[in-house]
Amino acid sequence: MKIVVIGAGIVGASTAYYLARSGMEVVIVDKLHEGQATSAGAGIVCPWITRVEDEDWFTLAKGGACYYPSLIEQLGQDGESNLGYGLVGALAVSSDEEELNTIEQKVRERQAEIPNVGVVSRLSPEEARQLFPPLRKDLAAVHVTGAARVDGKLLRDAMINGAKKHGALLISGIANLDEVEGKVTGVQVNGDFISADSVVITAGAWASEILEPYGFRIPVEPQKGQIAHLKLPGKDTSNWPVVLPQSSHYLVCFDDSRVVVGATRETGSGFDYRVTAAGVKEVMEEALFVAPGLSDSTLHEVRIGFRPAGPDILPLLGTVPTLEGVVIATGLGASGLTMGPYVGTLAAKLALQEELNLDITPYYPFRNALKV
Repeated sequence: MKIVVIGAGIVGASTAYYLARSGMEVVIVDKLHEGQATSAGAGIVCPWITRVEDEDWFTLAKGGACYYPSLIEQLGQDGESNLGYGLVGALAVSSDEEELNTIEQKVRERQAEIPNVGVVSRLSPEEARQLFPPLRKDLAAVHVTGAARVDGKLLRDAMINGAKKHGALLISGIANLDEVEGKVTGVQVNGDFISADSVVITAGAWASEILEPYGFRIPVEPQKGQIAHLKLPGKDTSNWPVVLPQSSHYLVCFDDSRVVVGATRETGSGFDYRVTAAGVKEVMEEALFVAPGLSDSTLHEVRIGFRPAGPDILPLLGTVPTLEGVVIATGLGASGLTMGPYVGTLAAKLALQEELNLDITPYYPFRNALKV
């Protein structure tokens, strides 16, 4: 069976990797757009600490977190170990004791059902700063050991490399669907026809334009995120936990004395590639409010990414009713690096017409679509 995957972000890379490991003939087509969310994002794998109440969202987020250990093992078997992945734990921080009580209660409820949550403990401000020294002195924390961080670009590249080792082909270009009597037959790329039994569209914020010629507009649009990378020369930040304030912002550390802070959520931004003064101001003010000890860090770079934002918090996952052989997987928004690899496996199984272990009806791609 031959399958074309359009888009090599985190979802597309996972789809291709799963299919290639399953023995399928896989062709990955990617335009290599600047602003891919995967390359810009700081991967936080910790749905255990979330204010999102939607159970359908949590089903995928939980599945994503629980899938990571087996994915890391598979990539290791294929010789891919440079992932920026670390099981470093997370701190939900606040100066409000009641707020932390609520967080701790919710996390412990999840811990009773899901072993991956790890150990949950309450930390004083002094104990929290032992784990993350730049923290503000009045911030206590709920500490969860079962949280991880990952470098989205490194993970994506590792899955693409793994797919190639199992025979996948990566082509740079723009793919246009070919169909005959309502069934996809392949894609046109750079003037060449590539036949396919199935096509999986994982093009993120650019996904909508692919189906427009066939009368559908996928309800996904770019949501700009600006994210700052700070350097702390001489500091070993490799084991510092993820820090989750009670806002949409975060702090994530990597092995190279780097602290990533972000990110803006600029709905309606379009594909605006500029680093803006207001965006940097928002990100840095939020970060320094939580961790004033970062004030003397070096501003290394600011990255831009365009999250594929759907009509609500749920991803868009499923098939196209009037175009046989097409699967859509996009719209993960700010949850891309949490659930993206898992969603990629679901998209691959849909392309293979394998049975899924969950009901994907809530994620129907055209639940709020516009007919062109």
